[in-house]
Amino acid sequence: MRVIVAANNQQLGVMRLDDAIRRARSMGLDLVEIAPNAQPPVCRIVDFGKFRYDLSKQEKDKKQTTTKVKEVKFRVNIDEHDYITKVRHAEDFLDKGNKVKVHLQFRGREMAHQELGMQVVQRVRVDLAGMAHVDMEPKLVGRAIGMTLSPLPAGKRHRKFSKHGEELEPEPEDEGDGE
Repeated sequence: MRVIVAANNQQLGVMRLDDAIRRARSMGLDLVEIAPNAQPPVCRIVDFGKFRYDLSKQEKDKKQTTTKVKEVKFRVNIDEHDYITKVRHAEDFLDKGNKVKVHLQFRGREMAHQELGMQVVQRVRVDLAGMAHVDMEPKLVGRAIGMTLSPLPAGKRHRKFSKHGEELEPEPEDEGDGE
């Protein structure tokens, strides 16, 4: 079997199993089989606990790369409280690393005032600017306006709405000197 020392990636070459185990024990480490199907099989001399930790860390990283697309639906004449609730849900989705599709559906005669729907979507875009960037610009498709947002990197995200609906970052007010 081929043996590699993990600390410096030094190859010790092909050796018998008992020699490899003896070498690992003398270093105070373990012999771990990396590629059992290779010819000859590849083993590495490492600390087994650290090896298992690194494997679990790699698996966790693989799971985080899958992103889901969550959809938040709006209406043209949405109430302020409903709007804040939906934007807060969108912030939660973005905070978890998911993409968000903003969907605004027109019904009946609302199609006559498409600019009102576009204003609502633009407002969502502005309110979520601290959490996401726009992948697909707002676009009218049939009787709906669609827009797709992707989350910003975790360090650059800042929420505008808290989970209880209060604004986290109050708008700066121009206060005088009390005169």
